[in-house]
Formats: sequence, C-alpha cells, structure tokens
Amino acid sequence: MVPSRPGGRGPDQWPAGPDGRHGRARARRPPGRLSWPMAAGAGAFAWATFPAMPTRRVYCSAAHRDGQLFVLGGCGGGGRALGTAEVLDVPSQRWTTLPPLPTPRAGAAALALGKQILVVGGVDAAQSPLASVEVYHVDEGKWEKKAALAQPSMGISAVQRDGAVYALGGMGADTSPQALVRVYEPAKDHWQPLPSMPTPCYGASAFLQGNKIFVLGVWRKPSRTIRMKEKRADFVAGCLGGRVVAVGGLGNAGGNQSCPLDSVEGFSLSQKKWEPLPPMPTGRCSCSSCPAPSLLFIIGGVAQGPSGAVEALCLRDVP
Repeated sequence: MVPSRPGGRGPDQWPAGPDGRHGRARARRPPGRLSWPMAAGAGAFAWATFPAMPTRRVYCSAAHRDGQLFVLGGCGGGGRALGTAEVLDVPSQRWTTLPPLPTPRAGAAALALGKQILVVGGVDAAQSPLASVEVYHVDEGKWEKKAALAQPSMGISAVQRDGAVYALGGMGADTSPQALVRVYEPAKDHWQPLPSMPTPCYGASAFLQGNKIFVLGVWRKPSRTIRMKEKRADFVAGCLGGRVVAVGGLGNAGGNQSCPLDSVEGFSLSQKKWEPLPPMPTGRCSCSSCPAPSLLFIIGGVAQGPSGAVEALCLRDVP
C-alpha cells in the first residue's frame, strides 16, 4: 500500500508571482498581514451524498470541472496502483468510465486546466515514485504525455493560478518529505524549479488566499487554543466557508483500537479556534478531497476496506 502521510509542520506560506509566471525564481517576501473571510457558523455546513464510485479505491486523485468530478487512479483492494478513470456528472448523478491512465498510479496530484485534466507524479504499480505527467483532453476523450518532473515524487500538493501549475512538496524513493517547489507552464510544456519551501511536507493540503499559496500539514506541539478536539491521523484537510476543515481520519473514538472517524472540525482563521461541524455520513480515513464552488468532495478512502463513497461538505443558505 502507499505509505501513510507523515505529518508536515504547516501552515507554510509561499508567495506566487502576481501574474502567475516566473522568468526566474522569486525571493521570498515577509507574509505580511492577511485579511481572512468571516468564518461561517457550524449551522451553515451540511453533507450531501452522491452515487458511489464504480471502483472502490484509496489514495485516488480527483479534479472538478464544470459540474463533473473526475476520479483517477488510486489503489484497489490488492494495494496495487490502478489506471482506472471515472467521471461523475454531478447534475445527472451518473458515473461514466473513461479511457484508463497510460500510467497506473496512486497518490498523484490532479487538477483541471481549461478543457484538460492534469495528473502529476504519484507511485506506480511497483510502488516506485513517478516523475511522469499526463493530461486528459476532455473534449477529445484521450490522454497525452507531458513534460516529466525533474525528480520522481508522490503526494505532491498542486494548485493553479492564472494558468500556471504550482507543485509543492512530495516524497521521493527515500520516503523523506520534500521541500521542492516547481511551476509548470502548459503553453511551453515546461517545469521550472522555484526556491524550496521552509518545511518539507508530503500529502499536504494547499489552497490560494490572495497572492499566496498556503500548504497545510499538521501543527507541531499546538497550544491548547488551537488543538483539535479529537486526535486524528490520515485525515483530509481543506478550506471551506472561511474555515480550515479536518475531516475523518484514523483515531480511537473512545476505545483502544484505531478506527476510521466520521467526526469533522472547523478552524476559524480569524478566531483561531476549532469547533465541531456535522459528521460525515461514512466514517473513513485515507480519503481524497476535491474542492468545488461552495463544497468540498470527500472521495474513497478506507472504511472496513477500500471505499467507493463520495460525499461533500457543503455550505447551505442559513436564514
């Protein structure tokens, strides 16, 4: 199986260029003062359940584009990387099988770029980190190989801004978290290295806030005011409704044996405290996540075995 995610030390902040392009590496700037959006109250969150994936899996990659959720690769019950590609049309609630990835992989980064879905790194069927990058052309229904990474990596965090793709961190064959930062320009099909992050991390969550990229691992020795209410490992983290949310994971749940959790907590960035949010319908760990407008998809993972569950934490209108 793909190794569990080691904890990072986030959040680390990384300034992106104002136009998303880099003719040369940019020096780091002090992070300055950020203005965070007002955090939504706990009552503003609810769960939506979608049809289960045809293929149960863990450590899959997901991207959302125009009401379609693309789920790619991952590991099945045998622990080997899959080439399976499926898409959920959210309005019609129907799954369609797509042509398989040219390179079966798990633990890859995926994101939508216009009419393309980009898949970066991961591990192959032999559990070796990959440098390969492939793109799925949505209109043409076919895959194409693109310029590879300079170093093989799995568990990369990726975000896109103004058409450029930033790939952060990851893990190489030595199983040590990486501090690598690279930027990809699709028009040139070229990866360019940037200055490394202050803290190596693997399997972290990343999101944009203004002109900065935030990479979130796990806080080390947090104060009591920012400590999560429930201890958890291998959980999903994301940003929704002005909060950092921690979903599911592996914990004790009041007993001595570890088990998948259904609990969810939200951290208010302005108030600097965690609060419980509605639990997810299916307790899981090792899930994948995918942001979409006003919701966060939680996909697959492990319940009693590989799961096909697809659920989303949503923001709802509260009078």
